[in-house]
Amino acid sequence: MEKTIELKNVAKSFKKQEILKDINLSCSKGEIIGVVGVNGSGKSVLFKVISGLLFPDKGSIKIMQEDITKSQKIPQELSALIEEPGFLPNLTGYQNLELLASIRRKITKEDILDTLRTVRLFEDRNKKTKHYSLGMKKKLGIAQAIMEKPKIILLDEPMNALDQESVEEMRTLFLDLAKNKGVTIVIASHNLEDINLLCDRVNQLNNGELSKN
Repeated sequence: MEKTIELKNVAKSFKKQEILKDINLSCSKGEIIGVVGVNGSGKSVLFKVISGLLFPDKGSIKIMQEDITKSQKIPQELSALIEEPGFLPNLTGYQNLELLASIRRKITKEDILDTLRTVRLFEDRNKKTKHYSLGMKKKLGIAQAIMEKPKIILLDEPMNALDQESVEEMRTLFLDLAKNKGVTIVIASHNLEDINLLCDRVNQLNNGELSKN
């Protein structure tokens, strides 16, 4: 299988506190990989390191065969929903996505509208995000993560604040992206039902160390 993410001996510390210790992780095209661990175990830091938002103190990270620790580039084929998404409150859901899409200029207005349909926010596209519920903001964050059709998606607690119907819709969406479109998805969740239903493999992050669950 084509490797899309490869971490070798990755470590990251803050103020002498080691958050990630010699992390090794390999993900392939079309896989859904789970990462579980208690709050503060380093899941968000791991995602930020993989996405190029933080640089490791040591080790190598390859995204689509490119070593981003050497190039120090933000991977173009990767998108992420990390922590709670921040949107401009006085812009509509559509306007927020349009603004983000203008950075890379990879997609059209119709692509944005199609994505809003996919996450069931089309009817609320012209509503300012300050009037969005927490669940709607989470769906908008998922829309942001998928709209440019990346080859790799990192999802940090994507089901938080969603009602059960929306959870089931997002599970179906993620499985379709992975199994039918070949997208690699790495998902961190406290919901073991999500992990069990979605993931091909699960890793436990504990005291900075990653192990197979």
